Amino acid sequence: MSKISVIIKREYLTRVRKKSFIIMTILAPLLMASIFVLLPVLMLSGERDDKKIAVIIDGSEIFREECIGAIPDTKAEKFVYLQDVDINDMVKTFGAAGYYGVLYISPEALNTPLLYSKKQPPSGLTEHISRNLKNRIEKNKLQEHNIRNLDSILMQIRTSVEVNTTLVDETGKLTETSTDVAMIFAYLGGFLMYMLVFIFGSQVMRGVIEEKTSRVVEVIVSSVKPIELMMGKVIGIALVGLTQFMIWVILLVGAVGVVQSTVLSKTNTEIMQSLPQDIMAGNQQVSEAVKSAEVSPELMEISEAFDNVMNLNWPLILLSFVFYFITGYLLYASVFAAIGSAVDNETETQQFMLPVTIPIIIGLLVAMGTMQNPESSIAFWFSMIPLTSPIVMMARIPFGVPYWQLAVSMALMVVTFIAFVWMAAKVYRTGILMYGKKTSWKELWKWLRYSG
Repeated sequence: MSKISVIIKREYLTRVRKKSFIIMTILAPLLMASIFVLLPVLMLSGERDDKKIAVIIDGSEIFREECIGAIPDTKAEKFVYLQDVDINDMVKTFGAAGYYGVLYISPEALNTPLLYSKKQPPSGLTEHISRNLKNRIEKNKLQEHNIRNLDSILMQIRTSVEVNTTLVDETGKLTETSTDVAMIFAYLGGFLMYMLVFIFGSQVMRGVIEEKTSRVVEVIVSSVKPIELMMGKVIGIALVGLTQFMIWVILLVGAVGVVQSTVLSKTNTEIMQSLPQDIMAGNQQVSEAVKSAEVSPELMEISEAFDNVMNLNWPLILLSFVFYFITGYLLYASVFAAIGSAVDNETETQQFMLPVTIPIIIGLLVAMGTMQNPESSIAFWFSMIPLTSPIVMMARIPFGVPYWQLAVSMALMVVTFIAFVWMAAKVYRTGILMYGKKTSWKELWKWLRYSG
C-alpha cells in the first residue's frame, strides 16, 4: 500500500504544480460564465447588414396597408411595399435592385407566403414575418364581426403569463423553485461531468503511453506490481480532478457571498425603504407590502433568480457529483489505462477509443433531452446504466430524483467500476511490457482470460 501511495503522491504533485493546472482552474469558471453571459450579448449586439425586403401583395384585401413592421430593437430589416410589380420579374432582378429578398403574399396562400432570397434567411426574420402576418389575419377575422373599438380591446386583453413553481415535500414544506434554473444546472452538471471524466481519463491514457514509450515503466515495474502502478496513476489523477472541483466550489461560494453582500443587500434595502412606516409586523402584511413596493425590476429578477438557485438541494447535488465523478472516472480511467498499455503510440488508440467514447457521447445527448422530460423512461434507464449514469443522473438531480433510484444507480456504479478495474488490471499487466506488436481486440480478449 505504501508503494501505491508513493505513486499517487508523484502523479498528484506533478500535475497540480503545472502552470496549466493553475491557469485552467482559475479560468474555467470564467470561461463558463462568459459562455452564458457574453455569448447572448454578442449575438444580439453584433453588427448586422441592412436588409431591404420587397413585399409584393397580389390581390389580397387584408394586407393593403403595411402589415409588417421593423424587427424590434433593430432597423436592420426594412420592408418596402411595391405596387404594380410582377413577381416573376422581381424574383429575377431583386438582387440587382439591392433587395435581400422578396416576400410574396397572395389570397390563395395567405397562411403560406413565399420569401425568395439568395441566402438562407435567419430564423428571427422568418418568425417575425410569420408573427406579424398571423396577427393581421386574426385581427381581420375579428373585424368581420363589427366589434367597436377593436384596437383598444385587443390592447386591454393582451396579457403575459408566467408560471411560478413551488415544490411540496412529504412534510408539507413549500419551496419556491424555477424550471429555468433547474435546466441550467442540469446542463452544467451533465456537461461538467462529461468533460471531467473524459479529460482526466484521457490524461491517464497519455501518461501510460508516455511511460511505456520512454521505457520508464520497465524500471518502475521492477519495484512495484503493474496493478499498483495502474491504480496509483488512476487515483493520483482522480485527486487532481477533485482538487480542481473543490477549488471551483470555493470560488462559487465566494461569488455567492459577494452577490449577497452587494446586489441582494441593495435589493433588500430598497424594499425596506419603500415599505410604509406604519406597517404591522405580521408576515402576511409584510409579504403584501413587499409585492407592492416600488423596487428596480432588474434587481428583483436577480434576487428571485438567486433565491431559486439557493433553494436547490445543494448538499445532494455536490455529494452526488463527487460520487459520480469518482466512480465514473475510475470506470473510464481504468479502461483508458488498459488502452494505453496495449498500444505503442496515441495513433494506435483510435481503434479502441470509439467503443469507449460512444457511451459518453450518448450519455451527454440523453442528458440534453433529460432537461425536457426528466421522468421519461429513457432518462430513467440511462441514469441506471453505469456507462451513462454519471452524466444523465447529474442532469436529473436538479429536477428531483427519488432516493431509491439514486441508491440503485450508485450501487450499480460501484459494482461496475470494480469489475472494470479488475478487467483493466488484467489487460494492463500484460500490455504494459508488450512492444512492437499491433494489438487487436482478439489479443485483448486473450489477455483478459490469461490467469498466470
